[in-house]
Amino acid sequence: MRIDIISVVPDLLASPFEHSIMKRAQQRGLLEVHVHNLRDFTPYKHGQVDDYPFGGGAGMVMMPEPLALAIEHLQQERKYDEVIFMTPDGICLEQKIANNLSLKENLIIICGHYKGIDQRIREHFITLEISIGDYVLSGGELAAAVVVDAIGRLIPGVLNDETSALSDSFQDDMLAPPVYTRPADFRGWKIPEILVCGDPKKVDAWRYEEALKRTQERRPNLLGAHED
Repeated sequence: MRIDIISVVPDLLASPFEHSIMKRAQQRGLLEVHVHNLRDFTPYKHGQVDDYPFGGGAGMVMMPEPLALAIEHLQQERKYDEVIFMTPDGICLEQKIANNLSLKENLIIICGHYKGIDQRIREHFITLEISIGDYVLSGGELAAAVVVDAIGRLIPGVLNDETSALSDSFQDDMLAPPVYTRPADFRGWKIPEILVCGDPKKVDAWRYEEALKRTQERRPNLLGAHED
C-alpha cells in the first residue's frame, strides 16, 4: 500500500512513521508513506498557500490552485482509490472504515489547516472526508497520522501475530476484554483462574462474556449488532 500525504507543515509527520509498527511496515515493504509539502506546488510568491475568505470573517483559507496542482501531480503518476480530506465535519473514523481502507492500494490524504480548504477542492477532488472526533485540531496532520496507523497495522504481515488485530476493540462491534500477563500473582492481585485452566473454549467463552459486559457498561451503543 502507498499513502501520499499533502501538508503545509510536513515536519509534523516525521516522527509518527519512523518508529514501532509503522516503521516496521515500511521496512518490510508493506507500506509506503510519502509526505509532500504543499508549498512545493504553489505558483504564488513566497510559498503562499492561503488567502482571506470571500465574504470576510476571521482566519485564512487554503487556496484551491496549490491543492489542485499537488493532487493532479500525484494522479499523473498512479491511480488512487481515494482522495481523503481530514476535516472535523467528515464521517467519524471507525474500525470498519479502517478495515475497508486497508484493502486499498493507493491513497491520498489532504491535511487541512487554517479555516480549511476551498470548497471547490472538496467538490471536485475529494472522494472521502474523515474526522477523528468531535473537536478541532490546529491542522489535519495528527489526524492523518491516526488514520495511517489505523490502516497500516491491518495490512497482512505488518503485525507479528496477524490474529492480534482481529481481537482488537471494535472489530466485532464490542470492546476488547481485560488482558493479563505474568506474574499471575502481583502484590496479591491474582489473575482469573479460568485463564490458566487449559481449555481454550472456556477461555474464549470467558473473554466473550467479559467483552460483552465491558461494552454494556462503557459503550452500549455498539451492541445493536448483537441484538436478536
